[in-house]
Amino acid sequence: MTTDIRPLAGYRVIEMTHMIMGPSCGMFLGMLGAEVIKVEPPAGDKTRALTGMGSGFYPTFNRGKKSVTLDLKSDAGQDALHRLLESADVFVENFRDQSLAKMGFAPEVLKARYPSLIVSSLKGFLKGPYENRTAMDEVVQMMTGMAYMTGPTGRPLRIGSSANDIMGGLFGAFAVLAALLQREKDGEGHVVRTGLFENCLLLVAQHMVQFDIEGREAPPMPEREFSWPVYDIFETSECRQIFIGAVTEGQWATLCNILGLQELLTDPALQTRMNQINARDRTIPVFTEAVRSRSFDDLIAAFEDAGIPFSPIHRPAEMYDDPHVTRLGGLFTSSLPDGTTYRAPAMPFEIDDQTLVGDNLDIVANGADTHSVLSKVGLTKTEIAAASGMETAA
Repeated sequence: MTTDIRPLAGYRVIEMTHMIMGPSCGMFLGMLGAEVIKVEPPAGDKTRALTGMGSGFYPTFNRGKKSVTLDLKSDAGQDALHRLLESADVFVENFRDQSLAKMGFAPEVLKARYPSLIVSSLKGFLKGPYENRTAMDEVVQMMTGMAYMTGPTGRPLRIGSSANDIMGGLFGAFAVLAALLQREKDGEGHVVRTGLFENCLLLVAQHMVQFDIEGREAPPMPEREFSWPVYDIFETSECRQIFIGAVTEGQWATLCNILGLQELLTDPALQTRMNQINARDRTIPVFTEAVRSRSFDDLIAAFEDAGIPFSPIHRPAEMYDDPHVTRLGGLFTSSLPDGTTYRAPAMPFEIDDQTLVGDNLDIVANGADTHSVLSKVGLTKTEIAAASGMETAA
């Protein structure tokens, strides 16, 4: 019998965010079962209209949320938001501190007004000298050294997704869960702040620690010093790229046997892992030629059977055809307001063999839930019209 696992079922989250970091936080909470009500301006979250590489932002990170439009420049809109917050467990926002304070929704103000509310603020920086700076994923990658470590020397390069924003949203949701658990103990609301910069700083911590321990800086990843005998991209006989790793003595021996390189196994100068690492300049060309003489399908079958780390080099679009991704529960279908459907992954973990996705994963039209949500917190049709920026019905 399948159990309905939604640990946040019954919790209400009011989300006032845009772009990726804030919306991803709300999406994660929604996939855990919370009711997430996204507050948008009358014209809608500007992220809805992004094109090009930004066209996937809104559909990916706003799945399963209700949409309420409020004109927060008006007293009616602000009053309506307060009515929503009275009914909420969590408020998620990623506005600039000054903008939020100007509207009267600074975290400390909300904490005083709603003693049991969890306020989750997703910002560029935690409190400190940079707290008022404008931050973006690429900005903090440049600031922390992430871009330096990703590109070759002199060519800093951002990583190939909005990983910092997404992980920042994940830490925001993690902090909300921690605050909700603490509320169970003390009965009080709490203010949590998640920093995009600090998130990226954690991602480069391994390189910082190496410097602190050894007194030397790690080179950028394209020029990295290898800690393994084989950890490289090769080409097969069909000119298909494949990554192959051999990081232990056992894997080295297995790889050599699969590729028919027994001479490397008997070479007196290659009998320890450090010998093998130090000899990469002469052994990698040998592995290159051996891999080039074999077909891709032949190699991956042999590597999988033998437990050798390997991977084809894929593009994101190819993931729709990957047999592991398309397994039952691997991808979930969502609908846009116009009926267009698309597939995307959900939470990357299972509980009792189940992937958590919340109640639904669809994207609703801007303001689709304004009347139903606001009427349930006591607003009249006239008040809803004024709060949402719509003309008052005759």
